[in-house]
Amino acid sequence: MSAGTLPEARGRAREEIVAVPVRHPGRWVTIAVIAVLAAMLAHTLVTNPRFQWGVVGQYFLSQAILSGLVRTIELTAVAMALGILLGVVLAIMRLSPNPVLSRASWGYIWFFRGTPVLVQIILWYNLSALFPRLSFGVPFGPAFVSGSLNSIITPFVASVLGLGLAEAAYMAEIVRAGILSVDKGQHHAAAALGMGRLLVMRRIVLPQAMRVIVPPTGNETISMLKTTSLVSVISFQELLYSAQLIYARNYETIPLLLVASLWYLAATTVLSGLQVLVERRAGRGWSSRGTAPGALRRMFMGGGTVQP
Repeated sequence: MSAGTLPEARGRAREEIVAVPVRHPGRWVTIAVIAVLAAMLAHTLVTNPRFQWGVVGQYFLSQAILSGLVRTIELTAVAMALGILLGVVLAIMRLSPNPVLSRASWGYIWFFRGTPVLVQIILWYNLSALFPRLSFGVPFGPAFVSGSLNSIITPFVASVLGLGLAEAAYMAEIVRAGILSVDKGQHHAAAALGMGRLLVMRRIVLPQAMRVIVPPTGNETISMLKTTSLVSVISFQELLYSAQLIYARNYETIPLLLVASLWYLAATTVLSGLQVLVERRAGRGWSSRGTAPGALRRMFMGGGTVQP
């Protein structure tokens, strides 16, 4: 074959190649199955009179249900705040070179992760059976302030303690994983600049660990919103207990449970959207915020300082 015909042969070979898209028949089968199941579910929801959608609409925006929803959101916020703050402290203690702090943190996490949250809530609510009065004063000496523990541990306080202290154990492990994800070189570089351990943790480590901490924290918040339903056993009038009080009077159990479920679904949907926004914020480049890596880079390259 001459040199002149070689490009022509290659051109014909390229023209003969026909790209055939890969077919995925399994996808169409899956779509068909899902469509049939969705149609069956929709038909059941619409045609089954036992769902009593009229009763659901009647109580969906009732004052009792909305009040329970507000209490559920308040309890979620307070319990998560307690869990996050205490979890950060426990995570730092767990990673401390001090064996007393490290083992104390491990013991707390071991206990609160090893016992059911429902049991903890009931124990906090009945704590006055063990300690009828709460006193503050000199150890083994006179008490300056004393009061009935039964009046202090209200259903709301018992709910916050039961949910928040248990959540702190899980948040401690989440925060610890985030701290361990930061490269050790960041610690050494900050220590070489004369920064103390707490300052390094606050200005260097924790801001970078947020990328790892934020996603599971969002999941924990959504889970906490649903876990608040457990406090109905101690008669705290959150969303589920408010629905229970109504169907205890009118015996419309299924419609009221549907009302509570729809509100839980709506609230978790909103929290999921907020989680996406927070994750995007936490995932942005550090240079736009002037945080840890940018600060260290400026110090090494430009001779700047980091202010506590």
